[in-house]
Amino acid sequence: MRRIRVMLVEDDPFWQENISSDLAAEADIEVAAVCGSKEEALQAAALDRALDVVLMDINLSGNKLDGLEAVQELWPILGERDVKVIMLTSLKESSIILKSLQLGAVNYMTKQSCKDIVRAIREAAAGAAQIHADAAGAMRAELQLMELTPTEREVYELRRAGLSRQQISDRLYKSAHTIKSQIKSIRSKLLPFRLHQPSRAADDEHD
Repeated sequence: MRRIRVMLVEDDPFWQENISSDLAAEADIEVAAVCGSKEEALQAAALDRALDVVLMDINLSGNKLDGLEAVQELWPILGERDVKVIMLTSLKESSIILKSLQLGAVNYMTKQSCKDIVRAIREAAAGAAQIHADAAGAMRAELQLMELTPTEREVYELRRAGLSRQQISDRLYKSAHTIKSQIKSIRSKLLPFRLHQPSRAADDEHD
């Protein structure tokens, strides 16, 4: 039986050791390479034409999201060979999850879900990757928020950050009445989805 060849791209020695050890214990998985930087990953991918799956950390040096850059630069190699990419990180921001999937990743998992890595690798190698629960909720929310116009989305984010209607009005240089109408429209659009919607703060004005 041919084993699934995995390249782990991770800069933290703790995760390098633990993930590699867990994968090596599986009879059908081979750790083909462990890379600590984008440059090492590019070199290893260019040399190894038999990779099946790449586990890619998002922050390879500080908080620079250079794992996303690595996927983008690796894609001419990985895409041509149908190598599957799984993003592995501690980040849960929906914008980063969506960006990862837009760049070609087939799955996105947090390190708190490391027990699910083996299954995710097998599913990815078989072409049957299922979006992990770590990413699915954020994806659903983001898709639902696409119902909003760009202006409504801006108001929504400010409202969710705790700004009052008057504060949003001042920030966006719009009348309080306009902001009130936009919040009403936002509630109407998001009500069927039961998302966290801008709430009626106590300091809001009343007509």
